[in-house]
Amino acid sequence: MPDFWRSSGYHLLEIDADGWLRPSDDFLRAYLLRPELVPVEESCGEELRLHQELLEQPRREVEAARLERLADPDARDNYRAMLRFRDRLVALPTVEAAYLDLVRGGIEGIPPLFLDQLAHVILRHALDGCADPFRLRAAELLFREQRVTIQEGAIMLADEETVTMHATGQEFGSLGRLLLDNDLALRNVELDVMDEANAHAYWQRSDRFDWVLDLGFTRPGLDALCRVLETWVRHFTAVQVGIQQVQKISDERWVWHLGLDVEASGLLNDLYDGREVGEDRLGRLLSLFRLEFRDADAMLAQVRGRPVYLGLAMSEGQRVKLKPQNLLLNLPFARAA
Repeated sequence: MPDFWRSSGYHLLEIDADGWLRPSDDFLRAYLLRPELVPVEESCGEELRLHQELLEQPRREVEAARLERLADPDARDNYRAMLRFRDRLVALPTVEAAYLDLVRGGIEGIPPLFLDQLAHVILRHALDGCADPFRLRAAELLFREQRVTIQEGAIMLADEETVTMHATGQEFGSLGRLLLDNDLALRNVELDVMDEANAHAYWQRSDRFDWVLDLGFTRPGLDALCRVLETWVRHFTAVQVGIQQVQKISDERWVWHLGLDVEASGLLNDLYDGREVGEDRLGRLLSLFRLEFRDADAMLAQVRGRPVYLGLAMSEGQRVKLKPQNLLLNLPFARAA
């Protein structure tokens, strides 16, 4: 199969006997090469020495007092954040175990970007050998924020960072020219949406994150997202689930639900509790799903055999930030992930 997502760092990792990823020294070095940490012309001697020593020994301990000697306060903060993350990562044997530790124990003091990066490389591993570009594009929702444009019933998702990068209106790859308002809200533009005719080109530019995905009901993009979410759950828990898109919840015995993002979590909670939900807020609900466990014994006994309903919604600003950890923390597993 063609390679994809080389920017994830997957090629710098090792795979253990259980099929999970072990962080290597080269993987840790990649964080030192981020622009926030690479020394610049104005960097002090202490910063230059620290950076070189960490490149040589990326697991070495760094005393708090040494960071205080860095002349640039931004450099001090950046090193503190990276080292806190690194220490959490290497404290456990695998990337997946570190991810679970972070989402369970909290990421206070650690930039959320690092959690997204772990999701990126874990998905690269879990989807290795995937032949469907729609699934790979849909998987980007699990680690990259999306901007939503609704056009004649179609739900168009474009990568938020990529759109912002091209906010001046220059050529935007095969998407053509994106015209943006001062607040960076997407205007009425012609989008090059991934379809069966052009999806094959995903492989050549997978790291550009410049494809637009139609997440409308019954569209290939939404089905692809269902399959990716199934893969995510299976990779962490070895539990087989089936996820299908639905248009509404018509279930008098609705017993369990979870939102795939903050907006959907609050919305489903209110609907479940019978609270009134305004039309504007309800209109931000993009997709509903029905999840079923293939093996009922893998569920909590009190809800065994019942479906779980999932929701995906956009914010007031028409952004989607999917939180894949919700599936690992909030599904009714008989045993914790």
